[in-house]
Amino acid sequence: MVAATRKLPTSGYALEVDGRLKTEFATRDGAKAGGEELKRRFPRLQIRIYDAQTNAREEI
Repeated sequence: MVAATRKLPTSGYALEVDGRLKTEFATRDGAKAGGEELKRRFPRLQIRIYDAQTNAREEI
């Protein structure tokens, strides 16, 4: 069985959880709020915000 790989979004922001892209957001604030909520619930996860415009990742 082969896992489906998600393509990097071309616009907006996405949450990267343990190296895998999960949820896309239109705004950075939305992505940050979603990431912080996940981090509160599951503190051991490695969560980053991916910015499609700059191709940069920010650790939460």
